[in-house]
Amino acid sequence: MPERPAATELSVLTDDGVRLAGERAGAGPPIVLLHGLTATRRYVVMGSRVLERSGLRVISYDARGHGRSATAPDPSAYGYERLARDLLGVLDALDIDRAVLAGASMGAHTIARFALHHPERVAALGLITPAYDPVADTTGPDAFAEWDALARGLREGGVEGFLAAYDFSIVPGTWRATVETVVRQRLSAHDHPDAVADALEVVPRSRPFESIEDLSRIEAPALVIASRDEADPGHPLAVSERYARAIPGASLVVEDPGRSPLAWQGGQLSKVLLELATGTP
Repeated sequence: MPERPAATELSVLTDDGVRLAGERAGAGPPIVLLHGLTATRRYVVMGSRVLERSGLRVISYDARGHGRSATAPDPSAYGYERLARDLLGVLDALDIDRAVLAGASMGAHTIARFALHHPERVAALGLITPAYDPVADTTGPDAFAEWDALARGLREGGVEGFLAAYDFSIVPGTWRATVETVVRQRLSAHDHPDAVADALEVVPRSRPFESIEDLSRIEAPALVIASRDEADPGHPLAVSERYARAIPGASLVVEDPGRSPLAWQGGQLSKVLLELATGTP
């Protein structure tokens, strides 16, 4: 069996003084992994080492306020403009001119914004279960009530408070126990839960781009990895389909009906990202 590539710790200081914690493993063309809101760097390819074993240099880091990374100096400094600047800082700190970027949910929205503002730095894009919908109605008084309830639950009751505020009724019974276990595990992985609560209030209100038509300006090869609504209603398949239609030449992949979402299967997801990175199906 091939020896598992050793990961080394990574520390990057952003331009506003936030220390980002991460890791890198492997040697070869770089791929940078960005996680979703309330997750950590462990929750993109779920511990799979397929990418580095296949000749890629894999860089992953905890977003500001998440995991082992430090908190933002301002509780409002968790929006997509700031997250994209953090990604730029990571690339610059590692002297990476161009990289394949893969991000889940919040990470997907971050790399989409980054590709629009820094196209010369993007070799390819893997957009995993995007959920941001530019046409969603965010004007009503309760538009962000669920997010605010999660933030309040986390601040006042920690992980158990977050779980009490989480609406597990939208998750089909087949997947509910799995989702609850994963949510509990990843909420327990943060050094600064109050900062995660800040992010829960800021990120959903932030707009990575203004319209779906903006994605037509993305020049890099792109792959959208979707999930079906019966397993992952929080990341609607229809949103992924719109992203794939809007980005020139983008492909869409999704699991077969009744199967576990591709985004939850680290090894299978890694193989799809490897195809994107190497250009070989």
